Amino acid sequence: MDLGSIMLILALALGVGIYISLPLTRHSAAEKLVSSNKSIDDVDHKRSALLAERDRVLTALQELDFDQALGKIPAEDYPEQRTALMTSGAAVLRQLDEIEPTGGSAASAEDRIEVAVAQRRGEIRRSASNGNDDLEMAIAARRRDRQEKTAGFCPKCGKAVLSSDIFCARCGTTL
Repeated sequence: MDLGSIMLILALALGVGIYISLPLTRHSAAEKLVSSNKSIDDVDHKRSALLAERDRVLTALQELDFDQALGKIPAEDYPEQRTALMTSGAAVLRQLDEIEPTGGSAASAEDRIEVAVAQRRGEIRRSASNGNDDLEMAIAARRRDRQEKTAGFCPKCGKAVLSSDIFCARCGTTL
């Protein structure tokens, strides 16, 4: 082997070594960047978890009120369950206030829960009434379309027929 071949092999070995070590060096640089952003991600994750817990408590309160109105829950159990849910909801709101203050006091956390539950009830009633109104209008239009005077009775089976009928719905006789 001559000197040129040895230099070429060493240059290739050095290039391969650098190429292989690049991900390792980039990982440590990226790790430093991630560690600086980690606290921001932790706060966002905690905030997201608290918002999900707040929504869960609001839904549970709404369902509890609905079940109590239907009589599914004994009267002596309802105040205890509602108080427990209100307490946990207030604790969640206090933690949310620690993360991002909204200007509200800790004493008004239960009032904010009540307001949020009332807003959800109103949203559900509005969406249910809008859906029912549309449905009721469609049913009324269908009934108006179908309201025709009877033209008499089928000569074969005696079933009442409409003036727009060509055949009897029961026996199929041509009218």
